[in-house]
Amino acid sequence: MSTEVEIGRSKRALRAYSFDDIALVPARRTRDTSEVRVGWQIDAYHVDLPVMASPMDSVMSPETAIMVGRLGGIGVLDLEGLWTRYEDPTEALERIRQADPSRATSVLQEVYRAPVRPELITERLTQIRASGVVVAGRLSPAQTQRHWRTVVEAGVDLMVIRGSFVSAEHVSGAVEPLNLKRFIYELDVPVVVGGVTTYTAALHLMRTGAAGVLVGQGGGASSSVRQVLGLHMPMATAVADVAGARRDYLDESGGRYVHVIADGSVGNSGDVVKAIACGADAVMLGAALARAEEAPGGGYHWGAEARHERLPRGFRSHVGTVGTMAEILNGPSDRADGTLNLMGALRRTLATTGYADVKELQRVEVVLAPYTGSTGS
Repeated sequence: MSTEVEIGRSKRALRAYSFDDIALVPARRTRDTSEVRVGWQIDAYHVDLPVMASPMDSVMSPETAIMVGRLGGIGVLDLEGLWTRYEDPTEALERIRQADPSRATSVLQEVYRAPVRPELITERLTQIRASGVVVAGRLSPAQTQRHWRTVVEAGVDLMVIRGSFVSAEHVSGAVEPLNLKRFIYELDVPVVVGGVTTYTAALHLMRTGAAGVLVGQGGGASSSVRQVLGLHMPMATAVADVAGARRDYLDESGGRYVHVIADGSVGNSGDVVKAIACGADAVMLGAALARAEEAPGGGYHWGAEARHERLPRGFRSHVGTVGTMAEILNGPSDRADGTLNLMGALRRTLATTGYADVKELQRVEVVLAPYTGSTGS
């Protein structure tokens, strides 16, 4: 039961926790790292790693989507991003990378004014499909009805409908909103949808028939949603609440399991582990993979919210470069900050806590132990 605190005489608030507020507790039993499994299956697709790469142009190009797939995860391409607006986005990427900090947002807005071209959606997805990896593409809720047919005909395996906040019940007097339940029911492709941060919103999305739910607002390292809109939910509480919705929906539906994917504030291996401990089946990585040498952002990171024409809710952030995509996911590591060998760290935590796989790790004991950033805290 969440604890309420009094803000003032007329307002009470729920106490919520971030990943930095919690830690896992070692168990009485340990096991060898060779005896643990980190594979993940969503719908018909089994992958070696519980990782989806975030559909952000600083992270995913067709080439890096293929790379992540070959490394064991699922790369999700933004189907409203630069690769579907430009035949060759090299110049556009360079403009973003070279922009003065004071003009970075306006440059993003200018670059993304080019229209999305359906033929490029087909071309990019066909390129990924030819590699043999799981093909995943993202559309925003606002553009799904316009482009979904092109996406499906191109042969996508997994469709991701992703926005900062997505609900099953959107009210609009201007346009007919996307009816998620009808859309998902009529589609032959599994759909992952989000983000959500609360039990009730997640439960309603699960009832639409989604294969997975994204938890969070996405773009944690490059998001200014809290500053601009005043909206925020710490991720440990958000994931745990949505995992609770998954449990209750499993009973309500007679056994239908919906995957919970932590999307946002998963910046290092410790965050990956804690997201799963709170109930996530997998994580969606943005900034963590934007630090790869192969990432299109070249050490910079930005999301879809940063390019909004009238109200940007994100920014271009400098995340630097720490290693190759392979080193970030599977090691080896020469750094002690959790930015390399994320899956090696997950395996080590499984071994240390005695659990055999990711699903079992959701049962691990956690404690409140706010992290200050100092050694040993």
